[in-house]
Amino acid sequence: MNPSTRLARSGQVAVRIGAVGYLNARPLTWALDRSPERWQVRYDLPAVCARLLYDGEVDLGLVPSIEYLRSDQYRFVPGVGIGSRGPVASVALFTRRPLAEIRHIAIDTSSRTSVTLIRLLCQHRYRIAPEFVPHGPHLVEMVRDYDAGLLIGDPALEADANALGVTKIDLGAEWTAMTGLPFIYAAWTGRAGVIGVEHVRLLEQAQAEGVASYPAIAAEYAQANGASAQRALAYLSDNMRYGLGPEEAQGLQMFLDYAADLGLAPKRRTLEFFPG
Repeated sequence: MNPSTRLARSGQVAVRIGAVGYLNARPLTWALDRSPERWQVRYDLPAVCARLLYDGEVDLGLVPSIEYLRSDQYRFVPGVGIGSRGPVASVALFTRRPLAEIRHIAIDTSSRTSVTLIRLLCQHRYRIAPEFVPHGPHLVEMVRDYDAGLLIGDPALEADANALGVTKIDLGAEWTAMTGLPFIYAAWTGRAGVIGVEHVRLLEQAQAEGVASYPAIAAEYAQANGASAQRALAYLSDNMRYGLGPEEAQGLQMFLDYAADLGLAPKRRTLEFFPG
């Protein structure tokens, strides 16, 4: 066990955390920001959080759920996750063609989970085999140069599909329609032994505090814009689902198995959790 792991477990130093700055992550980080003596939080894109975790630059990462398959040492924090059951609003395919006619999709590579999700939906739900082209999260360019574009996070939430003359297909709704299960987009992940039972309890407690603070989180996100605050509050209340219980775990395991079977991850893995 390395020194930072021993210190993190004993509570002598703040646990290093990599998180995303999207609105949907704020209920998990809202309380942590207020305890800097215990949690050292830095914010990056999901893919950057994943790299920092893999390289050992953070102890825990709020990383795309597909990252779990990257290391046999990874564990999830039980009970805590960012998910949806039905429409999520912030993970979507924007298309200017009917699904059956899509030839290529520009993909926002900010999150490997969303990229994996659209790939498996194309195979198992839409029965199409488009070309996937990595692209920056610029929807106007995506749908101008390609048949469709995958966008995630706040840019997807705020995009005006009608103004662009495209159709928005919600991938959270598509997953639940196909499987009947919730979908977990991201969860606290780290190597075995890096945190203990008390840290797990505090992370679960932080999630509960964040869920109880939707109005304050929405107001902070909107920066005094009343209409934006209402949209943010509706998104958190109506679209997002926080937690990682048995049903969410079943959906997550199914997603990871699909990904491995499609060759999008090294191998299958059963979900493992930190002691809680």
